[in-house]
Amino acid sequence: MSQYFEIHPTNPQLRLVHQAVEIIDAGGVIAYPTDSSYALGCHIGDKKALERVRRIRKIDEKHNMTLVCSDLSEISTYAKLNNSDYRMLKSLTPGPYTFILNATHEVPRRLMHPKRRTIGIRVVDHPVVRAILDELRQPLMSTTLILPGETLPMTDAEEIRDVLQRQIDLVIDSGHCGIETTTVIDLTGGAPVLVREGMGRDHGLD
Repeated sequence: MSQYFEIHPTNPQLRLVHQAVEIIDAGGVIAYPTDSSYALGCHIGDKKALERVRRIRKIDEKHNMTLVCSDLSEISTYAKLNNSDYRMLKSLTPGPYTFILNATHEVPRRLMHPKRRTIGIRVVDHPVVRAILDELRQPLMSTTLILPGETLPMTDAEEIRDVLQRQIDLVIDSGHCGIETTTVIDLTGGAPVLVREGMGRDHGLD
């Protein structure tokens, strides 16, 4: 049975944030709010938690997982950036964008696309996420909370608890999130490629 925390969306209670990080560190899977929709998250180094996330989503190893990072300096630890990549990320983060980048050796192989060795990268514009990352001190492995057979992400914390309470360890309720996914931009080639149009539309790639 999952725990259920009501965390203030702009002034997160540090006591609850600390408890959420303890759950993540202990191998838990959480549902949490972002600046686009709700997402599933777990510890970057926990293989069993990752497998649980994949079972919930019914996704295989070819699905690009995402690292939710605190800032640009943390991104450079886990992804390879050239100058133009850096400028684009600086202009669009934090915000509702996921960038596909070539991963560094710091990324566990099980998180990468098995053939392309790529990883998704996000910097989320949400106070609750920032508070969690400040205490976690490393990226949060993440994927949008879209259930099998659905096209839109889950957006209501109480519904998430009702549906997934036996499959995850914590639901963080910080109010209603949007129903749009992030915009996905592939930066692994010579020029940025728009993979998916989502909530972020100020990318200049039209």
